[in-house]
Amino acid sequence: MTVVGGILIGIPVAVALYAYAGYPCLLLLLGWRRRPLPEFGDPAAWPTVSICLPAYNEQASIGATIESLLALDYPPDCKQVLVVSDASTDRTDDIVLGFAARGVELLRLPVRGGKTSAENAAIAKLRGEIVVNCDATIRIPPTSLKPLIRVFQEASIGLASGRDVSVGAFTSEHTRGESGYVGYEMWLRSLETRVGSIVGASGCFYAIRRHLMEEGFPDGLSRDFASALIVREHGFRAVSVEAAVCLVPRSEGLGPEYRRKVRTLTRGLQTLWYKRSLLNPFRYGGFAWMLLSHKLVRWLVFPALPMGLVGLVLLSAEWRWARLALVATTVLLGFGLLTSRWRGRRVPFPVAILGYLSMASLAGLTAWCKALQGARNSIWEPTRRSHAATPH
Repeated sequence: MTVVGGILIGIPVAVALYAYAGYPCLLLLLGWRRRPLPEFGDPAAWPTVSICLPAYNEQASIGATIESLLALDYPPDCKQVLVVSDASTDRTDDIVLGFAARGVELLRLPVRGGKTSAENAAIAKLRGEIVVNCDATIRIPPTSLKPLIRVFQEASIGLASGRDVSVGAFTSEHTRGESGYVGYEMWLRSLETRVGSIVGASGCFYAIRRHLMEEGFPDGLSRDFASALIVREHGFRAVSVEAAVCLVPRSEGLGPEYRRKVRTLTRGLQTLWYKRSLLNPFRYGGFAWMLLSHKLVRWLVFPALPMGLVGLVLLSAEWRWARLALVATTVLLGFGLLTSRWRGRRVPFPVAILGYLSMASLAGLTAWCKALQGARNSIWEPTRRSHAATPH
């Protein structure tokens, strides 16, 4: 039992250490002597850009989001703003129509089909050479669009992803753990950019060459994740642009964040299976290793966690440290999940981190179950977020 218990504990520890520490260290070594993404100057002529904004029942935020898009520092005659209403039932459509005189276009879908379905429907209406995809609840600073577009002067780049900055108000303090995770993810993408190509774009703010958008993409899958893979399939790079900042409000509670993570992880697993050919190292070399490490190995941490608990149970019969570790793990996980009930209270940062990790672990396990069962979730319920304007 001792050997079996040790193996069961060792597997999740090894997987987590490689996914969150080993892989970044290897990227640092590989990128040590490589040049970062160069700083591009303004092109002789700015390319035409189409900004695609899917929305479902976003009357509380859609107006401010459109205002931020119209305020972007970019030639107005080169910029198209298209809002795709996914059969909204509130005042979203009316608010968007109020911007018609300022050039904002509305495409209303008669039947709700989900975010990817809305993006698929928008393709025929997009006129720009570059398509910028973003969410209805984010804020893009006026100076963020040009850095995102400048990089397309390099012919090898097919996709450019913005840098998410998690922001929140007092009401979202207990989701501050999300900010730490977002910062880690952005740092990892900067390392991948130096080495070659990122393996997933930020769904909140990314740009792609129009001819690389795959039409008829399955509605139940994640286009922002798949876009980086599609770009690589066509021989292009996908990069992260540090100066292209996107302010992403945090969820107001761990409950909504849990549901969002279950949805995104389930779609991510199914999207990876759909594009599993990219995991072939004989064809895609280092990119296949990066995709395996950043996505699959990291996601394997979640189903490996119960193995570690079983290992502790087996060892607890003989070892005192295993009994203490089992009790501590149970207490910490339970305490972390209880923080979801602390809405409206100030939460110390260590507690917020603990709650976020507990929630993320449970969400990851649920997502694996859903993905293996073949669950489809093309209809998305947008995460309602606080609209703070300053990062914490």
